[in-house]
Amino acid sequence: MRMGGKVAGLLRRGQIYILTAALLPAIALAGPPFQTDDPEPVDLGNYEFYAFSATDGTSRETDPVGPAFEFNWGAMPNTQLHAIVSFGAILPSSSSADAPGGNAPNVYGLLDTEIGVKYRFISQTDNRPEVGIFPMIELPTGSYSRGLGVGTVWYKLPLWIQKDFPPWTTYGGGGYQIVNQTGYKSFPYAGWLLQRDIGDKWTLGGELWYHAPEGVATPQTHSATMFDFGGYYYFKKPAFQLLFSVGHTVVGQSETYGYLGLYWTWGKKEGDAAAAPVAWSMSGRSPAAAVSP
Repeated sequence: MRMGGKVAGLLRRGQIYILTAALLPAIALAGPPFQTDDPEPVDLGNYEFYAFSATDGTSRETDPVGPAFEFNWGAMPNTQLHAIVSFGAILPSSSSADAPGGNAPNVYGLLDTEIGVKYRFISQTDNRPEVGIFPMIELPTGSYSRGLGVGTVWYKLPLWIQKDFPPWTTYGGGGYQIVNQTGYKSFPYAGWLLQRDIGDKWTLGGELWYHAPEGVATPQTHSATMFDFGGYYYFKKPAFQLLFSVGHTVVGQSETYGYLGLYWTWGKKEGDAAAAPVAWSMSGRSPAAAVSP
C-alpha cells in the first residue's frame, strides 16, 4: 500500500506538469501590455524591443513569466517580423485539487518560443479602419515533461481591426488557437480595447478579453471573460516607455492577469526629415500619425 501511494503521488505530480503546460505559453497570446492586439506593424526599417515580466493565475496555480524578451522588425512595407523568448515558472496552489497537501514541486525554465508575421492588408483612412493578420508559430523549446511547454508546434491565427479618433484609439478582433496535443483543445479567443492619450506622458485603456475552454490538460478548463486595465508611461515618446496592465475575470472561470515591462523603439528616418513616430504594436502610438490617407 505504501508503494502504491508513492506511485499515485508521482502520477499526480506528472499530471500537474502536463495539466499546466499550456498556461505559461498562453500569456504571450497577444501584444503588450494587453491581451488584445492590433493590426499596426512596425514601420519599414524600424525596430522595437521589450523586456518584460507577466503572470497568469488561477485557483490551481500562479504562473509568472520572466525574464522575457520580445523583438519586432519592420522588414517590409506593412509587414512586421516578430519573436518572443521567455522563461517562466509554475507555482501550484496548496489548495489545488491536483496538489494535495501542497506537495507539487515548483518548476522554472525556458518556455515555448514564439515567432510570427504581422501583415496589414487594409490601411487606415479617415473613413476606414485598418485591418491585418498576425499568424504565429509556437516552437516547442520549453520542457514538456516539466510542464513548461506544450511538447509540439502549435499555432495562433488572429485577425485585428483598428480605428483612431485622436486622442482615442480602439482596436480588437479575434482568432483561433490550434493545438494538436493530447488533452488540449483548439479554441477561439477574442478581445476589444479602448484607450486614450492623456497629455504627453500617459496613454490609458481598458479591454475585454475572452477565451474558450482550452482542454483538460490546461488550467483553463472553462471559458473566461476578463477585464484588464493598463497603459503606457512615456519616459521619451515614443522611444522609451513603461508598460503595465492588470485584470481579472468578470464572467467565467476565475483568472488573474498582469504585465509589467519596458519598451524601446528605434530605426531609420522617413526621407531626410526628422524621425516620424514609429507605428508599433501596442505602445507609444501617435494616433494622428497612424491615420494614413
